[in-house]
Amino acid sequence: MRACRCHRLCLPEYPEGVYGGRRYDDGMTGTIPTLEQIDAVHRKVAPSQAAYDLIHTHCVIVADITRRLAHRQNALFMRRCTLTDVHAEQVDVPPTDGVAGGLVPPRYIDVDTAVRGAMVHDIGTYLVLRENGANGGPLKFGDNYIEHGLLGYRLLLDEGIDESIAQFARNHTGVGLTKEAVARQHLPLPPDDYVPLNLEQEIVMVADKYNSKSVPPRFLTSATYARKAARFGEANRDEWLELVRKYGEPPVAALAEHYHQKLT
Repeated sequence: MRACRCHRLCLPEYPEGVYGGRRYDDGMTGTIPTLEQIDAVHRKVAPSQAAYDLIHTHCVIVADITRRLAHRQNALFMRRCTLTDVHAEQVDVPPTDGVAGGLVPPRYIDVDTAVRGAMVHDIGTYLVLRENGANGGPLKFGDNYIEHGLLGYRLLLDEGIDESIAQFARNHTGVGLTKEAVARQHLPLPPDDYVPLNLEQEIVMVADKYNSKSVPPRFLTSATYARKAARFGEANRDEWLELVRKYGEPPVAALAEHYHQKLT
């Protein structure tokens, strides 16, 4: 067996006070929720069973894709230990959990944190329903849908959820919503960057794009989302395609069949 050539780079390290490479302030003292506690928040906030079924199921699917993408990244990272060139971006690794492709990440991915983040990322969408299904009618999202990330972030903090988890709700919209984009598009959000702060948040942002909460819900291929992203400019589409190259592609056809949803 070839000896590891990357030494300590093979081990995930999280220095005190640092999460995913970013130092947070001393206010990060909330609860790291269990999946059961996250489900309880969904049930508390959902205005109807129909809303819970749509939004919670979407979060479950995104968590499934997140876990697969994270496992793929970790498989690529661990293979890095057998390489002569530890700076290589691409390595030949068989598909992991159905995910093929992807680039070698700079560090090990915290799968548990990413999955928790996926389960809360769309918690704010309950708050932007124009028709919430409580009267048995169809679900419809309102014109303020763009606010769901920030609303979800604030809701999670109010529930005592730790900043490190609440950030997943805030920072998953599109392929990263910048302060410049907020101003250019005249979006009803405080001018700020709503972009992933670490790899775990970025993986959830990517996983989210493969499943839509349309009624009925559906899965999207990377090519389908590329066309959707192009509506906001070629740069937006190119950013998405680079994310696909970075993380590889999940088995959306198999997932659509498993969850009994259409694939577009």
